[in-house]
Amino acid sequence: MGATVFAQGTGKISGTVSDKKTGEALIGAGVKIAGTTKAVGTDSLGKYVLTGLTAGKYILEVSYVSYNTKTITEVDVKDAGITTVNVILEEAGSTLNQVVIKGQVNRETETALLAIQKNATEIKQGIGIQELSRKGVSDVEEGLTKITGITKVDGRGLFVRGLEDRYNNLLINGLAVPSNNPFKKIIPLDLFPTDIVSVLETSKTFNAGLYGDFAGGTFNIVTAKGEKSITKINIGTSFISNSTFKKFLRSEDATSIGDYFGFAGSERDIPKAFGKKPSSYMMSASEAGSQFGSGFDVDEGKAPLNTSVGILHSQKFQLENQRSFQYLISLNTDNNFQTREGVDRFFNTGLGVYDNNLYTTTNRFSTNSSLLAAFNYGSKRLNLSLNAFYLKGTENLIQDQLGYTNSQANVNNAFIRLNQLQKTDMFTGQLLANYKLTEDDAHSIKAGVSYSKTKYQLPDRKSFRGAKLDDNTTALSYSGNSIYRQFMDYNGDFFASGLLEYNWKFGNEDLTKAHKLSIGYNGSFNKIESDFRFIVSKNLASNNASFPTNQPDAVLGSAIANGGFTYEEGSSSTYAARMQEGVNAGYVDFALRLNNKLNLNIGSRFEQSQRITRYRESGSFDAPFQKDIKDNFDVLPAANLKYALSDKANFRVSASKTLTKPVIMEAYPLEFVNPDATIENGNPNVINSQNYNFDVKYEWFPTNKEMFAVTGFAKYLQDPIERLFEQSAGSGGLAITYGNSKKAILYGAELELLLQLSRIHPSLEKFSFGFNTSLMVTKATIDVIKNSSEIASLGDKKTRKLQGASPWLINADIKHEADFSKKWKSTMTLAYNVYGERIYAVGTNGLDSYYEKPFGKLDFIWNNKIATKWDVKFGIENILNPTYKIDLGANSKIKVYETDLTVKDYKRGVGVSLGLGYTF
Repeated sequence: MGATVFAQGTGKISGTVSDKKTGEALIGAGVKIAGTTKAVGTDSLGKYVLTGLTAGKYILEVSYVSYNTKTITEVDVKDAGITTVNVILEEAGSTLNQVVIKGQVNRETETALLAIQKNATEIKQGIGIQELSRKGVSDVEEGLTKITGITKVDGRGLFVRGLEDRYNNLLINGLAVPSNNPFKKIIPLDLFPTDIVSVLETSKTFNAGLYGDFAGGTFNIVTAKGEKSITKINIGTSFISNSTFKKFLRSEDATSIGDYFGFAGSERDIPKAFGKKPSSYMMSASEAGSQFGSGFDVDEGKAPLNTSVGILHSQKFQLENQRSFQYLISLNTDNNFQTREGVDRFFNTGLGVYDNNLYTTTNRFSTNSSLLAAFNYGSKRLNLSLNAFYLKGTENLIQDQLGYTNSQANVNNAFIRLNQLQKTDMFTGQLLANYKLTEDDAHSIKAGVSYSKTKYQLPDRKSFRGAKLDDNTTALSYSGNSIYRQFMDYNGDFFASGLLEYNWKFGNEDLTKAHKLSIGYNGSFNKIESDFRFIVSKNLASNNASFPTNQPDAVLGSAIANGGFTYEEGSSSTYAARMQEGVNAGYVDFALRLNNKLNLNIGSRFEQSQRITRYRESGSFDAPFQKDIKDNFDVLPAANLKYALSDKANFRVSASKTLTKPVIMEAYPLEFVNPDATIENGNPNVINSQNYNFDVKYEWFPTNKEMFAVTGFAKYLQDPIERLFEQSAGSGGLAITYGNSKKAILYGAELELLLQLSRIHPSLEKFSFGFNTSLMVTKATIDVIKNSSEIASLGDKKTRKLQGASPWLINADIKHEADFSKKWKSTMTLAYNVYGERIYAVGTNGLDSYYEKPFGKLDFIWNNKIATKWDVKFGIENILNPTYKIDLGANSKIKVYETDLTVKDYKRGVGVSLGLGYTF
C-alpha cells in the first residue's frame, strides 16, 4: 500500500512501546508501517499514534536502539476506528563485555530529547550527553548555550532570553542547591564537566513544582548514573593566542605542584596576632616581619599550555527479579592561564570626567576540580539514587593598573598592584527515591533530600599603590594605607533542600492514565556568615620607599625590621554579617490530557519565604547586630496548554506569576572594597520582584531530527532589581550598589530552526543547520522617590531600558557528520553566538548608563571516534577575537569632558585545543 493514500483514510493505530524487563516506557522508539514512509516516534510516555489510514490490514515494524526490532503482522484497521497495539521490546542479546544501552540512556539522544520537547505540555528544552559530546562541549555552562535563547558572558554566567544571571535558578536532579560564590545567583556552571551529566534541562515556562524564583529560566542538571560499564580517560591541552608562552606573573606562593592542581596551603591565613575579633591592634616589628606567610613578591615567567585530565569509571550489575545496581565515579581537573589587557575607567558622577583612568593588565591562573560519585539501585517498583559531588576552584590573580585615580589627571603614573587568591569549595550530597505504590504506576511517590556546604575565600588579598618610576621600579609612601591586606571568608555553613511528591495517574477508558495529579512540597534553608578583615600599613620612623616592582619583600621586610612601618588593623565594626534564608512551598498540579490533541497543565504554588539579615553599622565592635527581616507569602499560579495541530505541529500557551530574588551580594550588608577605590555595596532593603509571564508558541517537527518554532513572550516585573553606579562618599571612588525600580515591561519573540540540509540538495545530506534568535523590547519605570539619584540622568523621562536585558541575541551552528571508514566517525561543528547592546549599570547624577556592547563568538569543533576506543577532539575557540567592551552612553544630561567613552575593554584571545580520550 503506498504512502500517498494515507491522507484519504480516517483510521488510526495507537498504543505504547515499553521495555520487557522493567516495564518502562521507551521514548523515541520508531513505529513504522512496513513498506511505506509512514512512521512516528513514541512520546515521553511511550505512546504513539498513526493516523490517516484507510481500512485494511497492515504490518507494523517497531524499533529502538539496542533493542530487537519487532514486527507485528495483520493489524486490522477499520474506517473511523482506533486499533490499539501495545508493543513490548526486548533488549538485544549481549556478551559480558558488551555495552548495553538502556532505555533511560536513550533519553540523552537528540531525537529522544526532541520527542520530549514535542510532547511536554510546558515549554521545556534539553540537551543530552550525546549532543554535548558531538559538539565538543566540555562544561555545563557552554552546553546550555546550545539551547535556544541562551548565551554566556565571560565571567558573568548565563543570560536567558537576554536576561542576566539574576533571573536564573538552578536545580540538580530536581533539588535546590546554593551558589558557591556570593556574587553569582547560581554556581558558575563551567565548574561542572559534562561527563558527569546525563541531560541538561531548561524550563522557560513555569509550573507549580518549580521554585518561585523564576523569570529567565530554571536549569536542571540531571547527573549521570552509570548506565554503561565503562572506564574512560580524557586528557587535553589548549593554547590561547594572547597568553600562552608569553610573559606571565604569579604570586611566588602559587607556583607549587599543589597550587597547579588547586590545593593551596595555609600560608595566606590571617596572622594570629590579630585574633579572631578585630580591634585597633598594631603589630610589633617582630610580628609584622614573621607572621605573614605570604608576601608581595611575584614570579615572572611564561604561561604554559592549559591542561585537563578526566577519569570516569562506571559499572552496572543486572540482578535477579528485575533488579539492578550501578555506580559511577568521575574525577576531573583542569587549569587555565590567561592574560588580558585593556582600559579600566569609571566616570566621576556629576563632574563628567574620569574618576579612574587606568590601563589594566591581569594575569589569571585558575584551576577547577570535581569529584562525583553516584550509586543507583533499581527494581520493578523502587529506584534509589545516592549522589555526592565536590567542586573546588582557585583563581590566582596578579593585576597591574597604571594611570590615575580620584580625578587626579596630572598624576598619570599612579600604579596599583593587586595580588589575589580566590578559593571556592562546595560539597553536596543527595538521596532520591521513586516508588510505585501500585504495580501499574497509577500511584507513586518521589522524595529527595540534599545537603550542601560551601566556602568562598579571599585570603590575604593584598595590594600596594604608589608611583611607577620605570618599567621595573615602584615608589610608595607608607602612610595613607598605601599597603593593605584583606581577609574575607564567606561561609555557607548549612544548606538543605527537600522534596516530597505524590502522583496519581488516572483517566477514562480511552485515555487510560492520561491524566496526572501531583501534590507536593519542596523547600530549602540556607545559613551563611561572613568575616571581612582589613590590615593596613602604618608609617613609623620612615615614610617612603622604592623597590623592584616584582620583588618588593626584601625592601619592605628591611623597613619593618628597622622600625620604618608596621601593620595595624583597619577593620570596622561592619566586618561581620549573617544571613539566613528559607523557602517552604506546597503545590498542586494537574496534567490533563483532554483528548488526543489537547493537553492542559494547571496548578498553583503556595510559597512562604523569609530572609533574615544581621549586621552592624559603623561604631562599636561590641554593638548588638541589627536585624532586618523580609517575610513573604506568595500564591503563584501557572497554566500551560498544548494543542496538537497535527502529528508534527503544536500550539502552546503559558501564563504564570513568579518571583525574582536578589543575588546574595545584592542584598548582603557588606562593603567590598577594591584597591582602585571602587566599592560594591549590598543593599539589605532590596525586595523580591513580582513577575507576570505570558508565552505563546508554534512548533513544527517535520522529522525526528528537525524542528521549526516561533515563540512570543511578555513579562511584567513589579519592583525589578537593578545594578546602579553612584559616587562613594566614603572612598572617594565609584560605588556599585543595587535597588528596586518601580516596574518593567518586556516583550519579544524567539525563532528556532533545526534543519537537515539534504532538503536543499542531496549532496548536503551530511550537513545540518541550527539557528535561534531572541528579539526583545524592554521599558523600566523608575520610582521618583526610591530612585532619586537617577532623575538627573533621565531628565523629563521616567523610563529607560531594563538593566541587564539584551534587545537581541543569535545562536547558530552548522554541523557535518561523516563516516570516513568503518572505524572512523567524524563530526565537525561551526558555532556562532552574539548578543545586542544592553545596560550594564544604570547611570546616576546626570551621567548616562553604562552599556555592554555586542560581542560575537565563533568556534570550530572537530570530534572523531576512532576504532571504538579512541576519541580525538580538536577545537578553535573565539576565532574572530572581538573586543569585549563597556561604554558610557552618549546621552548624559551633564557635560562630559572626556572624548573616549570606553569604560572597559579587552580581548580574550583565540584558543586552540586538543583532547584525547581512551575507553577501556
